[in-house]
Amino acid sequence: MTAPWSCILFDLDGTIVDSAPGITASLAWTLEQLGRPVPSPAQLLEWVGPPILDSFRDREGMNLEEAEHALDTYRPHYLANGAFDSTMYPGVGQLIRDLGRSPIPLSLATSKPESLATVMLEHFDLADSFDFLTGASEDEVRSSKADVVEEALRRIRAAGHDASKPVLVGDRHYDVLGAAEHGVPTIFVEWGYGSPAEAVGTVASVKTAAELEKLLLG
Repeated sequence: MTAPWSCILFDLDGTIVDSAPGITASLAWTLEQLGRPVPSPAQLLEWVGPPILDSFRDREGMNLEEAEHALDTYRPHYLANGAFDSTMYPGVGQLIRDLGRSPIPLSLATSKPESLATVMLEHFDLADSFDFLTGASEDEVRSSKADVVEEALRRIRAAGHDASKPVLVGDRHYDVLGAAEHGVPTIFVEWGYGSPAEAVGTVASVKTAAELEKLLLG
């Protein structure tokens, strides 16, 4: 059976791994260090998905200098204490390994900094299953999902692969909207951090890794 997609892009947080505990704990620590009130756990969970720099600006009302200082405070703490406070969702690791053995190009597409995302995937022994590891640039110039998707597609094409029928797998409306800017459809995973309303505009919604595998490999 012919696979329905020519290349596959995967979000990381909320799609491959449940990384919220480490992210929210590090955010709470960062805001404490900055002398700011710490939002409720439910409010902190809303930070998971979009670029952290944007959230410091949009949710905390910081200017660019303040947001960059907050990010510089957050990152070392998260790398040392939170990056590995995460677990893979059931079946997803095996699915990615199966995809890695298929002829379909597989790329990460995350708003997490590329170097940090790579370290996390290496920790879970998944990095080698991806043909491309695309994330935010270290300076956050490339951090929106649309920018990351654009870069992932550029790398796929530059390597000589077919990117005419791409698909993104994600869990938030940021994924859906960012992919749509480049005409890329999204498959929504219900085990992530997004609410059911965030699945609007997707081509499919799945509850399990087994359901996802059928849609990706045909």
